[in-house]
Amino acid sequence: MSETLSETTAPSDINEDKKPGSSLAEGSFPAKGSFLAEYTPIAKDGLWSNNAVLVQMLGLCPLLAVSNSVINALGLGLATIAVLILSNMSISLIRNIVRPEIHLPVFVIIIASVVTAIELVIHAWFHELYLILGIFIPLIVTNCSIIARAEAFASKNTLGKAAFDGLMMGLGFTLVLVVLGAMREVIGLGTLLSNAHIMFGEGMQWLTIEVIPDYKGFLLAILPPGAFMGLAFLLALKNYFSLKKKA
Repeated sequence: MSETLSETTAPSDINEDKKPGSSLAEGSFPAKGSFLAEYTPIAKDGLWSNNAVLVQMLGLCPLLAVSNSVINALGLGLATIAVLILSNMSISLIRNIVRPEIHLPVFVIIIASVVTAIELVIHAWFHELYLILGIFIPLIVTNCSIIARAEAFASKNTLGKAAFDGLMMGLGFTLVLVVLGAMREVIGLGTLLSNAHIMFGEGMQWLTIEVIPDYKGFLLAILPPGAFMGLAFLLALKNYFSLKKKA
């Protein structure tokens, strides 16, 4: 019996468990670079290859209506980022306790609750911006890209990945919003960051840049047709670079 005990607790056996190739070592010490390997594709998807606007063509209603200036676009973009992060995190936390049959109504309730909270924050601290964005803040609830990420990603992944996916998807949406808003503002008004004070405070009016001095304006750029033309240009540019990369 003593011989059996000594064999099972021999130092050679213990050392074998600590070898790099053993299951214990693999479970306790993840391979170096695994974080980047997991999170880089999520960032690439959100910002470029699976962009909510340029690839999925989702959320176009607020994008086309609000993107007549950089500040308006930035305000809606930041609100969308906050909704994506908070809703993705909430859905990831409850992913194992909600039955598949009621996923969609539960997700919509969570997203609506987050949007309502963010709308109240904007109403309280950014009232002028709230008046400009108007109905498009509560309409974030119906943004298909948010519901799609909740169902396709957040409900199947951990809290960290869900939050990061929401951040990247929101950033991809916001970048398109801001670029389109900058194009339309410069062409339509000849300025950049006009009305910056409604987001950054009265002391930040100096941020407004007069890109084209004594510009008479181009009304078409800040009207809905100008939004469609600007978006078409961005889509063509994105497809050009994608095809060039493949070639």
